[in-house]
Amino acid sequence: MTKTPSPSLAIIGAGPAGLMAAEQLSLQGYSVSVYDQMPMPGRKFLMAGRGGLNLTHSETFDQFVARYGEAQDFFAPFIHAFSPEELRAWYDDLGEASFIGSSGRVFLKSFKASPLLRAWLRRLETQGVKLLMRHEWKSFTDQGALHFHSLENGDVLVKADAVLLALGGASWPREGATGAWQNLLRDKDIVVTTLTASNFGVNVPWSEYFISRFAGQLIKRLIISCGEHQAHGEAMIAHYGLEGGAIYALSPLLCDGIAREGSVTLALDLRRDFSDSELVARLKKPRGKKSLSIFSPRRRGLILHPSLWCVNLFCYEVRNFLIKRKILRERSRLA
Repeated sequence: MTKTPSPSLAIIGAGPAGLMAAEQLSLQGYSVSVYDQMPMPGRKFLMAGRGGLNLTHSETFDQFVARYGEAQDFFAPFIHAFSPEELRAWYDDLGEASFIGSSGRVFLKSFKASPLLRAWLRRLETQGVKLLMRHEWKSFTDQGALHFHSLENGDVLVKADAVLLALGGASWPREGATGAWQNLLRDKDIVVTTLTASNFGVNVPWSEYFISRFAGQLIKRLIISCGEHQAHGEAMIAHYGLEGGAIYALSPLLCDGIAREGSVTLALDLRRDFSDSELVARLKKPRGKKSLSIFSPRRRGLILHPSLWCVNLFCYEVRNFLIKRKILRERSRLA
């Protein structure tokens, strides 16, 4: 009796989405081949691991799915089917335990992506998944085959029973995320939604002195507000402005607000452990005979961590920027 061959599946993209699809579909009986233009799988995943690898979040389902904004109704069934708790169990099964940080975010205990990726690739190998690296996808042929260019074999044509695209965005061209696939799909009259940044920083015109002193410094225990929405966490002072988890959490709101209104206003609470009245009371304390450098702000308990040494100068820089902007607006109005 002739055995029916397994249906063939070609997955383009060897990032986490492509590898997860390969794992699940190979268990369903597909003969899976994964193609990627990079020399090794999971390049961007490994890059994310350098920052501690925030895997998911421990918040409730309703809070978690709300992070998807207008798309939450679309994604809710998928998250129900594979919840953050099940994701953590999957990591554990690969031998990589996770923990919940003080922010509610979930991290690997090893804080590294490479051990997890190695264990994952071993599992895929035992399930018969084939990884074909250095294969750049060039097009669909008129006969429905996939046209790849391989560094070793030149042009390669692949005819599969099914094709799954896991191509990522365009945020890390150096790691293979170029977004070049968009034109390949548009050439076949496939509608592609324009890519937009999911995380981004904000520009602040720091002075050269401020950048030289504080670029790379973290401002911790921060609350950033945009309208009625708040994000708790930290932000890093970059040479161009501010970036970091608390900023990224508000990125969708900032993007929508800028597209709709042309600008948005961010409010930074640098001392979230003090109420307004407590701050006013501390600022009103008399200096007495103490010098200004000793008295302010250390004497009033407004500095608790070295990461906040730059707060005074930070506030001065922002205030200076706002004054300059107001002057420019007045000049423009009078011109």
